Amino acid sequence: MSILVVKNMSHGFGDRVIFDDVSFRLLRGEHIALIGANGEGKSTFMNIITGKLMPDEGEVEWSNNVRVGYMDQHTVLEKGKSIRDVLRDAFKYLFDAEKEMISVTEKMAEASPAELQKLLDRMGTIQDELDNNGFYGIDSKIDEVAAGVGLKDVGLDNDVSELSGGQRTKILLAKLLLEAPDVLLLDEPTNFLDEQHVEWLKRYLENYDKAFIVISHDIEFLDGVINIIYHVENKKLTRYVGSYNEFLRVHEAKKLQMESDYERQQKEITRLEVFVAKNKARASTSGMAKARQKKLDKIDRMEITKDKPKPQFNFKSARASGKMIFRTKDLVTGYDTPLSKPLDLYMERGQKIALVGANGVGKTTLLKSLMGDIKSVSGKASLGDYQYIGYYEQEIKGLNRNNCIEEFWKEFPSFTQREVRSALAKCGLTTKHIESRVTVLSGGEQAKVRLAKLLNRETNILILDEPTNHLDVDAKDELKRALKEYTGSILLVCHEPEFYQDVVTDVWNCEEWTTKIVE
Repeated sequence: MSILVVKNMSHGFGDRVIFDDVSFRLLRGEHIALIGANGEGKSTFMNIITGKLMPDEGEVEWSNNVRVGYMDQHTVLEKGKSIRDVLRDAFKYLFDAEKEMISVTEKMAEASPAELQKLLDRMGTIQDELDNNGFYGIDSKIDEVAAGVGLKDVGLDNDVSELSGGQRTKILLAKLLLEAPDVLLLDEPTNFLDEQHVEWLKRYLENYDKAFIVISHDIEFLDGVINIIYHVENKKLTRYVGSYNEFLRVHEAKKLQMESDYERQQKEITRLEVFVAKNKARASTSGMAKARQKKLDKIDRMEITKDKPKPQFNFKSARASGKMIFRTKDLVTGYDTPLSKPLDLYMERGQKIALVGANGVGKTTLLKSLMGDIKSVSGKASLGDYQYIGYYEQEIKGLNRNNCIEEFWKEFPSFTQREVRSALAKCGLTTKHIESRVTVLSGGEQAKVRLAKLLNRETNILILDEPTNHLDVDAKDELKRALKEYTGSILLVCHEPEFYQDVVTDVWNCEEWTTKIVE
């Protein structure tokens, strides 16, 4: 039975068409991946089916009494609430029932025999509801899910307003999982999770007996949890049954078949056109020419959409740095309190190091301490000579109202407009993307703008904090290739082993020196 049906839906922004006459269905228990290149409209589709956007044409129909849960990263978390308070809000309906039961109990003291029986019946109904929904095990459920997504590391008593964007995203994900709706809608849920928490979420979704739709570019994660794929490409949605590898095989076969059919049709059109042109003027053959023209007019002409340009990442190299990249002596990182034990670390030219470990153990803090962006608690870090550093920051705060050209020009004012457009296009951005404001682009498109700036700066050291977040499969593959070929040194924070394993020379596990208790 379908619990969601989308019929003949079309939508666009200005003169940019995102969807053209697409249909979609979600059945009970289906685990669906919504995949496609950055900017194809995956998040837009989520906004349409949740009612945040109205389609230009078509219908979106949900079955009655279906609870839908959407991980909306723009949700405002109320200052003064702790993480535990927000997670307990997932069970608000049960806490409201408990309040009613207390009120019923208080009324019993003064009730008449007839009223008392009604109150007893109501109290029994409420008690059954609380028991059946696990009310008395809520705190243990909260602890389990919070540990699963890495919130126990942060501390459940911390005020939500003091947390980073990644930590707030984890809270929203945990709250959504605790609500256990009939349909889960998840947009890039693994972006701020480290390896062990991605594995936990994978197991959770594998065993989820209700339906969900997930957007993700983490193929290993998807293959473990989904059974249906909808591919978003060229304004269309196409349904495939099976794993991602099965989708690739079928998609490639369909593409080759379509190209073959197109070529065959083009040859037939050319043959008919040549015949008509040669014979329409001669009286003896004009009848045959007219017949061929009628045949031509009736042909339903196929169109083949050209493949979108794939990104090309090539880092510009500066002169070689000194042999030492950095050395630390008794360095303790942190803000108000220490995040690390005293560290004696050394990195030399040519090393490519991955920093791994659970979120919150201090990977980003270490990067910022080494660059001097934040002051260490104690100890010192010494940098080597002739360093040209390119830094890719995990989170960019604030609303960016520049268009892509203006954003690029801020750092490269000497570039001509043609050079700016070329640099952005090489990262896989189309003309419409390039002329749009940064704030209206998808997360993946914004990441490509930031990468474009990094690629056009001469560097000999790259410091990259979760650079694969939001990037589509083609962009991740190209970034991996470029980092493998990069001749400088790399310090990389990443939670995807399949990405960094072939890139780096060393892996440093930050959990070995953190002061935090890692769940």
